[in-house]
Amino acid sequence: MSGRIDARLAELGIELPKAAAPVAAYVPAVRTGNQLFISGQIPLWNGELRHVGKLGAGYGIEEGREAARTCALNLIAQAKAALDGDLDRITRVVKLVGFVNSTGDFNDQPKVINGASELMQEVFGEAGRHARSAVSASSLPLGVAVEVEAIFEVA
Repeated sequence: MSGRIDARLAELGIELPKAAAPVAAYVPAVRTGNQLFISGQIPLWNGELRHVGKLGAGYGIEEGREAARTCALNLIAQAKAALDGDLDRITRVVKLVGFVNSTGDFNDQPKVINGASELMQEVFGEAGRHARSAVSASSLPLGVAVEVEAIFEVA
């Protein structure tokens, strides 16, 4: 299926990864009413783990931003799978929550999660502007640098 958002992705030269299967006791997405909750996504690319590291301990902000962007691409891929391939059903990105694997003295979590936020705005335009939290975590699954979850409003 190809719609307005798929055309926008193509215009931006963005390819989505395959939606990853859950690795524990959860589902990747839950729809209730007009909201679609996407479970936290880590920087996997078609099954390949990327961006393992800790911000503030040899892993830089730009690398962290790229990790957050990869997580955001996975969020969109999961949404596409949950919406039977129709990303045009997303009417708003409501909220992102970003977790940054970082040292106790690292305080640029918002700059890192901007990698995900900016992608949502590139793809969804004004509807991609969202509420957000960006928090530190002492570790994340598989040692990844970033994990991001999302809430979308859908039609």
